Amino acid sequence: MRTFLTFLVGALFGTGISMSGMANPAKVINFLDVAGTWDPSLAFVMGGAVIVTFFGYRWVLARSAPVFEPSFDVPSNRKLDARLLTGSAIFGVGWGIAGFCPGGALPALGTFDSQVIMFVASLVAGMLATRFMLERSNARAARSKPAVS
Repeated sequence: MRTFLTFLVGALFGTGISMSGMANPAKVINFLDVAGTWDPSLAFVMGGAVIVTFFGYRWVLARSAPVFEPSFDVPSNRKLDARLLTGSAIFGVGWGIAGFCPGGALPALGTFDSQVIMFVASLVAGMLATRFMLERSNARAARSKPAVS
């Protein structure tokens, strides 16, 4: 049942992304081109998503626990640090250049468009490179810590 519901939610998300135009890089780039061929329609998509999320979180988090888990896994770190801001900037620049965000690119994979495939491959490569760099950094930090006696 859990796998079926996960599939159903993913299919609903992908359908919504596709129908709203978020999987179309030209529409996304036109939305970001405020000084040129600006297309404000995605603002309504984002506004609708914010409203649904606002009420959805309040409804879901009013429960004592999720349906298929013992507890909610809500991040407790609310600190704005260099890592978060850098990642956000890279995400935004990539979104503006490619016209895809991960949420829009994954449903668009079904088109087998070479640009989408290249974007998703680059996305995965970036995630793997980040994981590798963080693991190296953490290992280096662990080696440089003084031994506790």
